[in-house]
Amino acid sequence: MSERPVGVERREIDGAERLATRGEPVYGEPTDGAWRAWDPHRSKLGAMLELGMETGLEGGETVLYLGAASGTTVSHVADFAGPTYAVEFAPRPARDLLSAADSRPRLFPLLKDARKPETYAHVVESDVDVVVQDVATRGQARVALENRRFLADDGRLLLAVKARSEDVTHNPEDVFEDVSAELESGYEVLESRPLDEYHVDHLGVVARPRS
Repeated sequence: MSERPVGVERREIDGAERLATRGEPVYGEPTDGAWRAWDPHRSKLGAMLELGMETGLEGGETVLYLGAASGTTVSHVADFAGPTYAVEFAPRPARDLLSAADSRPRLFPLLKDARKPETYAHVVESDVDVVVQDVATRGQARVALENRRFLADDGRLLLAVKARSEDVTHNPEDVFEDVSAELESGYEVLESRPLDEYHVDHLGVVARPRS
């Protein structure tokens, strides 16, 4: 099992040992005092941590989060990371994301399209430590490659590949192979693992940028 980031602990909450972070609740998750359970069934990154993937997260990193939606996962990230830029394209979930940011001064919501990084390049600092990507679109590898510009040379890409968003007609394993192969033009894949225990037809990927 990989080490958890500082600020992510296992806590006894509602009679079960769960991953948890310190922060205001966002999506109705159970709490224990200042700690809130991080549900891996509702978070691909939470699933990656629960499965022991070597994410490289230590705590305090600068993060660019692509596909933040209403803030379920990115709110946990902002609980333990440093500056966290949260990119979301759809206005409705972005309103919920703004609410999640109210109690998190390190969380910066951006109503932008992750496929068009030039539209937020003036806001996001260069050399971020981690890019987390959870985007439901075709061309998920292309999104990761386009946003590589923000990632430090020793940074990490933590990618959740959604097979059914990429191509609903193809076998998920074939989709995963195609996406991973395309990533190789800009990233070295360090680890990949199916997330089916928590998210059917999803692959978790840890990669670092090629020099």
